[in-house]
Amino acid sequence: MDTGRWLASSMSGIMLFLLGGAGLRSWTCPFLLLLTFWSSLPASAKPDSLKEVTDGDWEKIMTGEWMIEFYAPWCPACQQLQSVWKEFADWGEDMGINVAKVDVTEQPGLSGRFIITSLPTIYHCKDGIFRKYHGARTKEDFLSFVDEQKWKNTEPVSSWFGPSSFLMNSMSALFKLSMFIRRCHNYMTEQLGIPVWGSYVIFGLVTLFAGLTLGLLLVFIADYVFPSRRFSSPDYYQKKQSMEQSRLIQNQDEDQEADGEEDDDEEEEEDQDGAWRRQRESPEGQGYPDEALRKRAVASREEDEEES
Repeated sequence: MDTGRWLASSMSGIMLFLLGGAGLRSWTCPFLLLLTFWSSLPASAKPDSLKEVTDGDWEKIMTGEWMIEFYAPWCPACQQLQSVWKEFADWGEDMGINVAKVDVTEQPGLSGRFIITSLPTIYHCKDGIFRKYHGARTKEDFLSFVDEQKWKNTEPVSSWFGPSSFLMNSMSALFKLSMFIRRCHNYMTEQLGIPVWGSYVIFGLVTLFAGLTLGLLLVFIADYVFPSRRFSSPDYYQKKQSMEQSRLIQNQDEDQEADGEEDDDEEEEEDQDGAWRRQRESPEGQGYPDEALRKRAVASREEDEEES
């Protein structure tokens, strides 16, 4: 019950008790009717002291002092903490701090920005410096953590892993993409009636073509921004032609040397054949058969090769 209604009802009861023994006078009736009418009026709604942070307005926590709870509706531990967190928010408003909550199922970008791996997770923020709360989860512990500035004993989150860093912005975009893919999967399977394996095939093909397209785009950009110096040099083709010409000349020289060696071998064989014929025709060689003369010629050739 609202405090104003409770107070009006109590005052009405007290006035009736005090005036009941003496009898109601005519001037008390309008007063009692006024009190009854006032108690029946709807009380003005008090602004909620527990704030909500979304992907669109999360930068507001970078100024001032904040205590932020990351929760999920299906989490039993989060459900047990909600009443305590609400009471802490009412006290936090009087202490000059902002108490907020973030539903990670509705704000996947913030879940990735703060790398939420367990639920519930509580962060303290003071002028853009974040610290993770590791204490007990009672209202008194929350109040002492803020009032006695126990957060100074906790190591702050590194600037590399701060929610406004480039790395965390990338993680936030990745988590948003994963949530978008999940919603597309649910839409195709539940609304369009596509089987689960069909949805996986569609996502696989989309991923494949997206990767190929991105790879080609990166190659074109790299070639345009960082062209190869070898092909961009004006003397490249001249050097290439001169290298080809020198290679042809070297091949021709090698062929000529090979031809010269073959000619020398033929001349050598001709000289040996002539010597064998002369030896055969000589008076000394007439008494030997052809086979013996051939063996002597072969032996003399082997001796010449061994000497050379």
